[in-house]
Amino acid sequence: MNTAKTVTAARTIHPKITEVLAGTFKVPDSEIFPESTMESLEMDSLAVAEFAVIIKETLGVDADADTLYKDATLTDISEFIRAAVDGAVPVSCAR
Repeated sequence: MNTAKTVTAARTIHPKITEVLAGTFKVPDSEIFPESTMESLEMDSLAVAEFAVIIKETLGVDADADTLYKDATLTDISEFIRAAVDGAVPVSCAR
């Protein structure tokens, strides 16, 4: 993967994440930051599991909600999604 592309991806949140958090879970856009975690957004385990299902259904990215989303930042999740869509999941995100 291109280094510049990796740096840019690491600084941005995948648009589907923002769409799902704001639309489905009613998280205000003003609270969605790259360093946010599901916990900091007050997403309980059921909401995180539902989030994982929505990401799988809409993007085809299959991830274990407990291991991937528990302590990951939105940047980590974005990086995982981008890598999975590109066909190469980074080891650092597969906790």
